[in-house]
Amino acid sequence: MFLVGQHIKLRALEPEDLEFLYNMENNPLFWEVSHTKTPFSRYVLRQYLENSHLDLYEAKQLRLMITEKDTEKRIGMIDLFDFNPQHQRAGIGVGIHSEFQKKGYASEAVELLITYCFQHLNLHQLYVNITPDNTKSIALFTKFGFAKAGVKKDWLLVEGTYKDELIFQLINE
Repeated sequence: MFLVGQHIKLRALEPEDLEFLYNMENNPLFWEVSHTKTPFSRYVLRQYLENSHLDLYEAKQLRLMITEKDTEKRIGMIDLFDFNPQHQRAGIGVGIHSEFQKKGYASEAVELLITYCFQHLNLHQLYVNITPDNTKSIALFTKFGFAKAGVKKDWLLVEGTYKDELIFQLINE
C-alpha cells in the first residue's frame, strides 16, 4: 500500500472519526491556519463525513486521517485542497494532535502525500500557505524541497493584527 509508511498510515475518513475530527476542528490553535473563527457542530461534521466518499475530482479536496501504523490510533489529519486537475496542482494542509507533535509524524505524512500526489495523481506542483512565525511548518516543508515563492502581505487578520502569509511550492520535475 502506497499510503503506509514506517510508523504511520494515511487512510480515508470513517464515521468513527467524528469525535477526533470534532476536537481537532474546534481547537482554536488550528483556526488561524484553517481560516475559520467559529466552531463546528457534530451535526455538520457528521454530514461532512457522510460526503467524504466524494471523488477528489468532484470535491476538489481530500482529507486523510493519519494513524499509527500498528495501533490505528488517530494522530492527525492531512489535506489536499484547491485540487485543480487542469493545472495539475493542489495545496497541502497538515494538523497533528498536540499529544503527538515533535515525533516525526507530520514529516512522514507529508512525504507519503507528496509521493501519492506526484506518482499517482500526476500533479505538477504542490503548495502550502504558512505564516512567517510558523517556523516548524516552514522547516517541515523546506525539508522536502518546497521553496518560498512569494508573500501575501497583510493577508490574515489574527486577533486584531494583520499577518503576512508565505506561499511555498514544490514542483514535480
